[in-house]
Order: sequence, then structure tokens, then C-alpha cells
Amino acid sequence: LELEIIFNKGAVMILPSGINKATGLAAALQDLRLSPHNVVGVGDAENDHAFLQACGCSVAVDNAIPAVKDTANLIMPGARGKGVEQLIAKLIKRDHAIVPKRHDGIVLGSSGGDDTYLSPSDTILIAGSSGIGKSTLATALTERFVESGFQFCVFDPEGDYDGLEGAVRLGDGSSAPTKAQVLDLIAKADSNIVVNGLALRVDERPDFFADLLPGLSSFRRRTARPHWLVIDEAHHLLPKRRDDTRAVLSLELPGTILITVHPEAISTDALRLVTAIIALGPKAKDVVKVFCRETGIEPPKVIPSPKGARVLFWRPQAGKKVKTVKVVEPRQSLKRHSRKYAEGQLDEAGSFYFHGPENAMNLRAHNLMIFAQIAEGIDDKTWEFHLRTGDYSKWFRHQIRDKD
Repeated sequence: LELEIIFNKGAVMILPSGINKATGLAAALQDLRLSPHNVVGVGDAENDHAFLQACGCSVAVDNAIPAVKDTANLIMPGARGKGVEQLIAKLIKRDHAIVPKRHDGIVLGSSGGDDTYLSPSDTILIAGSSGIGKSTLATALTERFVESGFQFCVFDPEGDYDGLEGAVRLGDGSSAPTKAQVLDLIAKADSNIVVNGLALRVDERPDFFADLLPGLSSFRRRTARPHWLVIDEAHHLLPKRRDDTRAVLSLELPGTILITVHPEAISTDALRLVTAIIALGPKAKDVVKVFCRETGIEPPKVIPSPKGARVLFWRPQAGKKVKTVKVVEPRQSLKRHSRKYAEGQLDEAGSFYFHGPENAMNLRAHNLMIFAQIAEGIDDKTWEFHLRTGDYSKWFRHQIRDKD
């Protein structure tokens, strides 16, 4: 018979192969739609090893065998029921803060020989100049999420995360995702999602997000999933100009990454929730200064200059110094979505404007198809003017980002 012998201190248990407390826990969590990351397990004997290793936080009581204590995240000073009472008191007082950062944190990179961690309780702002590597950094972080078993959802207004490994895409350049599709798929604990908003007009995106966020926040309150939200082009989805942003925001945005080239255009309510700032590129210092100006936080006295592959990292609410971090590199390389520029809608700043030598017109092309249509209808004088001033090559280089 294919049976396993498992010790339980002074007792011996004979079980079918592959059956233990960990498999029972997994079945229960599936029914409850919960993640093992959000479970605290407590044990004392040999047969507790498997299920303790499966829990987000493993705890040993004082009378536990040495092998269990050696692998537990926490050890209670009390034995048996007393130790469990002490654990409950800690959970009521500190909740997720009882878990060591090295256990549930995601490594951003290294600084001074030490790893820098991002916690699922963090609200993170990633900001910097256009084309400086914000999406690349976000891609690297999603790889860490997959490795650690954290569920994530990427809000991708401009189609930059198509083909992201370990995730299912909802929506494309011609069809927008629906609220029901997103919530139905996110209910599956093993599903990571990229919500592609390329088919939505720029002015439709805040409404879509405002409609989705309450349902998503309610699901997160019940299940603590998805563990991470990645909101690219956050100034589109949480813009400062909207009066109802406070209404759609939760009291907190734990496990949320806001990515933007314009931090000053993000809702001030959202910025005030930020617990960690990652600033990239030659204007990284400006990101920190803009954040402080918008939130009313006292700016740090010293802001170092990041060089090479390093970024600025600062926890504004913790009174920590700004430091530079050498970030992890992604294994995958995502191609920028060509259909985004062909059929999507660039914002006003990214669009091309035909105005001619005398500014007699102001025709906006918000994608390549509209550009081609307008180009066919304008006069030769206007076309030659923009050609000789290099406007076309500048637009393709900086907005379309196609050197050819």
C-alpha cells in the first residue's frame, strides 16, 4: 500500500500518500477564496511542518519540538493554549505587521549591500521621465510576485504589458474589458490579470476605474486579494481634476503601485496614501520635490543623485533618508504595443498637431491612423513645413518611440 508514516510527537500517524495538513488547508482555502499568504498557522509537532510551511506566517508555541521552532517565523513564549492566546493578542494589535519583512516582502534591489523590500501593505509611487524604465521596473516586480505566489492585477491603459508572463490579458485595442470580467477572473486565486484599456478613450478611463474600484476594494477586504495592484498611467485613472476621487478610494491602498510620468496630476488623496517612492532617471530628484509639494510633506534635506541602473527610494512617512537602490532587472522584455499607437488614443500632450507655418489650423492626430487620414487631406505647404522642422521625426521618436 502507498502509505506514509508521519510522527506526531509520541504518536505515529499512517496516511495515504500526499495527504497531510497542508493539502487539507489548501482545499479549505480554495473554498474560502483565500490565499495561503494571508493565513497564520500555529503548531508544535512533526506533522505540522507541511502546513506551517504553506502559511504566510508560521508560529511555534513554546512546547514545540526544536525542528518546528527552527523553521517558524515566530515563537511564542507560552506553551500550548497560552501560546495561542498570546498569538491572538499580537494579531489583534499588529495584524500583518507581525510577519517579518524578509518573509512577505518583495525585493526591489540592493543598497549598501542590504536588500530593500517592498511590503504588500505599501502604497508605492513609481515616477520619472517618459521612456526611462518605469514599465521595465514594474515588469521585474511582477516576476517577483509570480515567484512568491502573490496574485496581482495590472491596470494597463496603453497596452504596454501585453505578453506579460504569468498573467491573463482582458481587453485589447478594439474591445474594452468589463467590470464583470475583471471581478470574475480575479476571484480565482491562481489568476493574475492585465486589464488592457487601450480601447477606452482617455476621458473614459477615470470613469471605468471609478466604477471598478469599489467592487475590487470590497473583494480585497473579504479575501485580501489580489495582493498587488499595479496602476500604470495613474494620472489617467486617478486624476487630480476629478471631484469624486475621494469617494472611489479606499481608506488605504495597500499593495498598490502607482506609475506615472506626471505625479503632480495624480489625485492628492491618492498621493497622501503613498508610503514609498521610487524615482527614476535624471529628474528623479524633481519627483521627490513634486511629491512633497503636492502632499505638504517636509522635503528631505539631502537627495542623492541616482546613477546608472540605480533609482531613488524614500519612505516619506517613516522619516527615513532618501537612498539609491540598484534595482533588479526583469528576465522578460516586453515589446511596446504597436497597436496602441495605430488605433489607440494618445493623450493631448502625446498627440501630433498639424498647424502649418501660419498656425491657420490645429488638427489633432491622437494615433497613427488619424495621423495618416489627416496627412492625406492637408495641403503640401503644411506637410512640408512640419517635415522641414523635424516635427514628424520628433513625434515618432518621443511618442511613437519608433526610431525607424
